[in-house]
Parts: sequence; structure tokens; C-alpha cells
Amino acid sequence: MKTNSKYLALLLVLGFVGLSYGQDNSEDSEGEPTTIQSLLELVKQGRTSEQTANSQREKEFMTDKNKQAAILAAEKRELARQEKIADELEDEYKKNEEILKVKEAAYKKELGSLTELFGHLQSTAGEASALFSESLTAAQFGREREQFLNELTGKMSDATVLPTISELERLWYELQREMVAGSEVVKFETEVIDLDGATTTCLVTRVGLYNAICDGKYLEYVPSKGQYAFLPKQPEGKYTSTAKKLSNADAGEQVKFGVDPTGPAGGSLLANLIQTPSLMERVNQGREVGYIIIIVGIFGIGIAFWKLYTLYMMGLAVKKQAKSADNPSHDNPLGRVLQVGKDNLSKDIETLELKLAEAIMAERPAIERGINVVKIISVVAPLAGLLGTVTGMIVTFQQITLFGTGDPKIMAGGISQALVTTVLGLVVAIPTTLLHSFAASSSRGIINVLEEQSTGIVAEKSNKS
Repeated sequence: MKTNSKYLALLLVLGFVGLSYGQDNSEDSEGEPTTIQSLLELVKQGRTSEQTANSQREKEFMTDKNKQAAILAAEKRELARQEKIADELEDEYKKNEEILKVKEAAYKKELGSLTELFGHLQSTAGEASALFSESLTAAQFGREREQFLNELTGKMSDATVLPTISELERLWYELQREMVAGSEVVKFETEVIDLDGATTTCLVTRVGLYNAICDGKYLEYVPSKGQYAFLPKQPEGKYTSTAKKLSNADAGEQVKFGVDPTGPAGGSLLANLIQTPSLMERVNQGREVGYIIIIVGIFGIGIAFWKLYTLYMMGLAVKKQAKSADNPSHDNPLGRVLQVGKDNLSKDIETLELKLAEAIMAERPAIERGINVVKIISVVAPLAGLLGTVTGMIVTFQQITLFGTGDPKIMAGGISQALVTTVLGLVVAIPTTLLHSFAASSSRGIINVLEEQSTGIVAEKSNKS
């Protein structure tokens, strides 16, 4: 009874609160319960709807549970079936493995010596493929043979399939064709890579397996591209000239040609020729001192040859004048000296001697002009070469100080400068010394002729007196 009274009091309180709240918010609470009875009815309806929803969810859950149980049972049956199949396949695999062992043993027994043949075929095909990949004939015959040989090598390594007659014949054919190509000099058109990377069609002359040329220039084979390419630098001198002759030669014509026997696999001889500096490159290694020596040497040698030529012409004129001493000419030193003697022939001997000596002394500077310059250059040239040697060694020691002695190429520049300047100094000094000697000898000969003729004039005057 007390409990009911408590519930009734609580409902009355809630009712009054709801009533007062409804009065304050009449516009916002339209449609809501306003009495205790309507509130109880609303609570009852909500409880009924919740019970209905819960019942529906329980029903759906039980339905899903039954479906999942059916799926699980089906999967278990499938797993059992697959396990049974796996057991059957494992048993069959073991049986087949035993059969395979028996078959392999029978196969090896039947092969017999053919196993050794497979090894020979594999090694021969592999070596031939490596050789053909770098051969000069690859650009002519194509790279299909390399692909064939690689496939044959893989086939022989498995030792499960016998090679066909056509494969064996082709292997023999490719080997024989390469051997024949090593003794041929043939011309054919193919694509050649220029120095700028562009590709042009060129008539290539292949000399065996050693060298290939195009338009008088040596080629190299680039395995990565399967084409010929011009060498970055061509060898100097007679090798390039013989290559041009071979390029222009007709069929059957014999031409001398420099062949590198190391061939495309090494090409060490041709590489050394290419790396050898040319004359101008050698000269450039001398740098500033070398250029000065060359300029001075050219100047000195030019003066020496000019002086030798003038002395030679002067000597011819003097010899001609000596044959006609009675008719002196002013176009040569002897004629001018004879004219002085003729003009002073009436004077006393002492005066005549002085006049003739004076005339000879006047002719001497013109005869000896320029000879001392050649002499000075012949002396200074080796000293300039020594200067270049010292500066080159200074550069070498500077490089050693900065980079050490680990790489000899670092010191090569300074040593080359030292040696080249020494050579240039000697190259200038030797010919200028010889030319100076010839010029001095020629000038002394002409002066001796003048002195001899003047002495003869004095002696003739003395006899007449």
C-alpha cells in the first residue's frame, strides 16, 4: 500500500511538472502527453514497440545462425574432400617420382657417350658465341647467329633434348664461315656510327678478322650496338695512307696495308699507334718555352740559309771577277777592291797597301753580316731547352707535392715538357751550328780571295818599282 502511494505521488509530481512546463512552452510542446494517463499510455506503447523490435532481431539472428552453421558444415565437407584429393595426389606424385628415377636411369644408359657429345656441343657453342659477339664479321653476318648459339648452349646444358641435324649442321656452318672470313678481304655496305653519334651508310672494307676501314679511316666494332664506329682518333702517317689506298683499290689489286694482328679482341698495336702523340702534339707539350725555341730556331735557320745563298752568289761573282782582273766591276767585293788598287797604283807601296786594306775592311761587314746572329742562336737554343727542362721539372714536383706519386699520369705533363723542350733546343742548335760553320767558312773564303788579290797588286807594284 505504501509502495503504491509512493508511485502515485511520483506520478502526480511528474504530472504537475509536465503541466507547468507545457504552460510555459505551449508552442513547442504541441502533440506531447499532457496528462498522467496519456503518459502511461505512451510508456506502454514504447515498451510494446521495443519488445516487437527485439523479437524481430532475435528471429533474424537465429535465421543467420542457421545459415552460418549450414555454410560451415559445407566448408568442412569441402575441406575433407580436398584433403582426400591431396592424399591421392601425393601418393600419385610418389609413384611418378619412382617411375621418373627409373626412366632417368634408363635414359642415361641409352645416352651413353652422347652425354660427352652434349658437353662438347655446349662448350663449342658457348665459345663461338663469345667470339662472334666481338668479331668484325658480326656487323656483316648479323647477330642472329649469336642468338642461335645461345639457344643451343641452353638446350645442351639441360641434356634432356637431343640436338637436331639442322642445328648441328648450322653450328658447323657458322664455325666454317668464320674461319673463311678470317682469310678474306671483302667490301660491303653497312651502317657506321660517326664521331657525333649519327649513323651513315658506308662502303666498308673488312680485312679478315683484323681490321675494317671506311673512306680510308679505321673502324671498330661496337658489340652493344652491333655496328661499326669510326675510331675517336686515327693513326698518323703511312697507316692512314695505306688505308686510303685499300679503300680505293679494285678487286684483285694488291695494296700494302697495315694490319693489327691482335684484332678486335685486343687491338693493342693499333691502340698504341692512336695514343702515340703526333708531331704537333709533341710540340704543344713544350708549351711557351717550346714555342719560343721554335720561333727563334726558324728565324735563325732562315737567316743562315739566306746568308749561305748570298755568299754563294757573291762567291760566283768574285770568281768571275778574278778571271778578268783588268776590268774591275762595282757589283762584287773583289771588283771594288781591284778598282781601289787601280786608282792608287801610281802611289807608293805603303799608301797602296793602306788603301787596299781599307777597301777590304770596308767589304768585310757586308760579307760577315748575319753570321753572328746564327752563332748566337746556336748557343742560346740549348740554353732555352735547359730552361724548359727546369720549368718542366718544377711543374712535376708541384704535382707530386699536391697529389703524391700514386698516379704516374699526374707527373707525365711536366716530364713531357722537360724532355720536349730539351729536344727542341737540340733540334735548333745542331742545324744552326752547322749552318753557322758553313756560312763562316764561305765568308772567310771570300775575304781570303780579296786579301790574296790585294797582296798580288802590292807585289806587282813592288816588282815594277
